[in-house]
Amino acid sequence: MNYESIIYEKTGKIGLIKLNRPKVLNAMNQQLWIEIQDALDIVRQDNSIKALIITGVGRAFSTGADLKDSKGRSIEDYRSYLESLQEASRKIIRFEKPTIAAINGYALGSGYELALACDIRIAAKEALIGSPEARVTSSVTGGAFRLVQDLVGPGKARELLFTAENITGEEAERIGLVNRAVPLDKLMDEAMDMAKKIVENSSFSLKLIKKGFLMAQGECSLEALMDYEIEACLACVSTKERELSLDDFEQRKK
Repeated sequence: MNYESIIYEKTGKIGLIKLNRPKVLNAMNQQLWIEIQDALDIVRQDNSIKALIITGVGRAFSTGADLKDSKGRSIEDYRSYLESLQEASRKIIRFEKPTIAAINGYALGSGYELALACDIRIAAKEALIGSPEARVTSSVTGGAFRLVQDLVGPGKARELLFTAENITGEEAERIGLVNRAVPLDKLMDEAMDMAKKIVENSSFSLKLIKKGFLMAQGECSLEALMDYEIEACLACVSTKERELSLDDFEQRKK
């Protein structure tokens, strides 16, 4: 597929999706969400890729929905757009391989929600992050009601969504909304270093660990989660890769 709104690249065991509408600060339209889903399918099917980074081209990660597209849009068309957005968010949240959002600039609205859907967020210190929905008579999507609360707690989540104020990458790190905040010129190096650490590990283990996290976030009871943890461990230690991993681990300790 020839992409209009994203760039897809592969570096070794790491996939990279770049949102590529810099003239509109990577504002999101339906085509962009469709292309993200297509690239996710490519990454999922490529067994050599073990981690995925998502970032933006230019001054923004994404400023959210392209408001020019929303003007004059019928309710039926709006529903179709939102369904595309939600399906892409579901795919990222439930993606079997670890995902990293490298937030290079503005991350607002559904752009911010795309970053929330990723497993790990690394932001430029000067990035501006926020949910302006209450200011433009809208509401959040992408599972943000749960994802923001899981990261910063219910009180802080309400503050962020009710005030619709933007915060910097540094502040986002302080409250736990992002994992790390670094100077912009170090951002992609930091994201790649994180991804390289991840891809050294077992893809099978990573898949089961990620599923366990999703279950722990409320998709099952604690009892069912702990039963799953037993089965996941047994599935891992039963693989041929397990013995090789242990040998490699022992060698590294010497």
